[in-house]
Amino acid sequence: MSRTSENNGANNGADDVVEVLRQCLAEGLSIDIESVGTFRTDAQGHIRFLAARGKRVFLAYAIEDVAQVEALYELLEKAGFHPWMDRKKLLPGQNWPRAIDRAISVTDFFVPCFSRRALERTGRFHAELRYALERAQEWPLEKTFVVPLRLDDCRLPRQITTQLQYIDLFPNPAAGIERLIAALGATNPTSS
Repeated sequence: MSRTSENNGANNGADDVVEVLRQCLAEGLSIDIESVGTFRTDAQGHIRFLAARGKRVFLAYAIEDVAQVEALYELLEKAGFHPWMDRKKLLPGQNWPRAIDRAISVTDFFVPCFSRRALERTGRFHAELRYALERAQEWPLEKTFVVPLRLDDCRLPRQITTQLQYIDLFPNPAAGIERLIAALGATNPTSS
């Protein structure tokens, strides 16, 4: 194969990726490049790049709690954080288990959103929580990584209640959000 053929093959692959990205943007999806920023289409149809800002916050949740967690995502974004939520960040066709594990491994904070529904069902929420707790073992003891959040009056696992302080988003959601933002802003996990 000649160098020209090899380059054309590489260009065709790059062109294919660019076309998929354009289609995603045309469909109203955003494209996030971890720790770099997000490409979005504005109201006029122009592609805009928003640089990543603030601390990265991974939101783990059960699918039944998606509406509540999407609202939390928006509040954190408005407060200057860079939240990560699968429904907002994963691209069509992306290997989601690998992308989720990677997102957890590069995040500054892991926020498991506990609810009765999340605790009763099997699934990805528990796998993400276990992975984050393993990752937290690598952090210096004085650094905060896992910040448990209760969406309703559920009973938290003993491993959480014996080691970590949690935040309630009920009966006063505004006070809970204020505490969460203060907890995420009060520590700096990337400094020594």
